[in-house]
Amino acid sequence: MESLYNEYNRYLYHLCLKLTRNKDEAEDLMQEVWLKVVRSKSQIDQIEHAKAWLTTVCMNTFRDRYRKNVRRSKHVMQQPEGLDISILDLVPSDEAGAEETAEKHDAAVLLQHKIAELDGIYRTTILYFYVHQLSLNEIADEMKVSVGTVKSRLFRAKQRLKELLLADSQTRDYVMTA
Repeated sequence: MESLYNEYNRYLYHLCLKLTRNKDEAEDLMQEVWLKVVRSKSQIDQIEHAKAWLTTVCMNTFRDRYRKNVRRSKHVMQQPEGLDISILDLVPSDEAGAEETAEKHDAAVLLQHKIAELDGIYRTTILYFYVHQLSLNEIADEMKVSVGTVKSRLFRAKQRLKELLLADSQTRDYVMTA
């Protein structure tokens, strides 16, 4: 645990700072992340890519905090003065409803089908990077190509995937165009 902390503490701090854009909030977020890491101490030995795992924990913790703050501000600010019930009863559950869960599942299935339509080299690169969360260097070693080639393939794969998603009326709404 100590070696993990020593190796990735600065990286996590800079990630937290980048996400929050505030030193105090970054430190709070970092404490929450390390608390989650300590709580899952028994699973750490099974983790192959510590940096990717820590990044995921940090991103999820940041999202959870953001959602919590949005929900809290939305419901606390709109609370009527003479309310007879607890404010906690007004806050929606963290669990997704059946409709939201079904929509996420449908989107995931559609995305998997579109990824399957990619050429093999692009599909493999996308899977290594996003699903297996390998670093660019690890993908380069695995595919026996340069890091620059991996970056190019990843860029082209994302572009092709976006084209496939935009061409299909079922998936067009899931693509952010900007």
